Amino acid sequence: MSDSVVHVALFPSAGIGHLNPFLRFAALLVQRHCQVTLITPLPTVSLAESELISRFCSAFPQVNQIQFHLLPVDDATVNSTDPFWLRFEAIRRSAHLLSPLLASLSPPLSAVVSDISLFSSLVPITDSLCLATYILTPSSSKMFSFFSYFPNLLASRKSIPPLLCVPNSLFENIFKEDSPKITKLNGVLLNTFEVAEAQTLEALNGVKVVKGLPPVFSLGPFVPCEFEGRDQLGAILTKWLDDQPAGSVVYVGFGSRTALTRNQIREIGDGLMKSGHKFFWVVKDKLVDRDDEEGLDEVLGHELMESMKKQGLVVKTFVDQAAILGHKAVGGFVSHCGWNSVMEAAYHGVPILAWPLHGDQMINAEVVETIGLGMWVRSWGWVGETVVKGAQIEEAIKEMMGNESLRLKAAELKEAGRKAIGIGGSSEVTLNRLIDEWKKKNRST
Repeated sequence: MSDSVVHVALFPSAGIGHLNPFLRFAALLVQRHCQVTLITPLPTVSLAESELISRFCSAFPQVNQIQFHLLPVDDATVNSTDPFWLRFEAIRRSAHLLSPLLASLSPPLSAVVSDISLFSSLVPITDSLCLATYILTPSSSKMFSFFSYFPNLLASRKSIPPLLCVPNSLFENIFKEDSPKITKLNGVLLNTFEVAEAQTLEALNGVKVVKGLPPVFSLGPFVPCEFEGRDQLGAILTKWLDDQPAGSVVYVGFGSRTALTRNQIREIGDGLMKSGHKFFWVVKDKLVDRDDEEGLDEVLGHELMESMKKQGLVVKTFVDQAAILGHKAVGGFVSHCGWNSVMEAAYHGVPILAWPLHGDQMINAEVVETIGLGMWVRSWGWVGETVVKGAQIEEAIKEMMGNESLRLKAAELKEAGRKAIGIGGSSEVTLNRLIDEWKKKNRST
């Protein structure tokens, strides 16, 4: 096969947090004249996912899309009610159907890149086809380090996701099944950069975490792409932000998978109002957007909604978060610390008030705190453990917005992140090295 065509198949999992980095990575590959095949498991769980895939395919018509229809899964056979985890399991159980699809692609594949939640189901297939297999993990290198070392851990750290302590949960089962098989991969791709996670990346590539660990490639921060915004910020939000002084607005968003209780939502509203800062707040109280039919008045209460109108803007829709963080008016970010959010904040130099709620988020919050991108009130705990009161939220927001050292450190990380992906930067050099490896594989095939 000619080494002039690098052909990579990308196999993301369920949820915007898992899909988004794959599409940004796909855009990077297309820009470097690689051929990309995107395998999209259907149906998607959320409307936001299906809309994002549609916009991506319209923006990049040269990408070959394979619509991968999943086998049905009897919910009674799995220990979860979370629709995203159920979809993970459906993809894993359907993975064997990919073999003829991958084998028939032309030109032949140089590599397959899978989501971290899927690879143990995929490796037997790619091995049989003699295909190089990589994973793209949607989290920090510190979380990947935890994942790869998991079989050796005693569950004693507070930051261990609670679902890992639930016997036979899907989350625990994926960890237990997949973690020991990491060494079967050809490499691990991460949306991070050296300045942000130098020590962990050095430990991973120095084989100080797990013997036989494949090479780890830090390729981030992944740059937000134009296809992600429906109409960028939207006219109303753009005008509102444009009217605010630089660095004055607190942006509050807990990602596409975090639904909070009504009590907690109303305490957040109380804290925002008492903080005295202008704010833009994305409210979410349903796990899946298709199920979200109630208006803001019903969620927040009419009285609180009316009192907020002069101080903030509140929405209950999926937003173009990267565009919000990139607006000059935004000076702080109350975040769950999903890793995509952390990298977007770093890319735009916005300080974070870390409020990790589930999954990998406490480990990510540790990274945020350690590198000085933000602050973390550890006593708030995991979602559902307690209701954080408005007065506590008020105090933390005031501290974040008034902390000049956080602002300066965020600006330094913005410069470092952009340098990493620029010409000659660490992430740019690493991506070129990865593509060269694939070209060498083509020549040897």
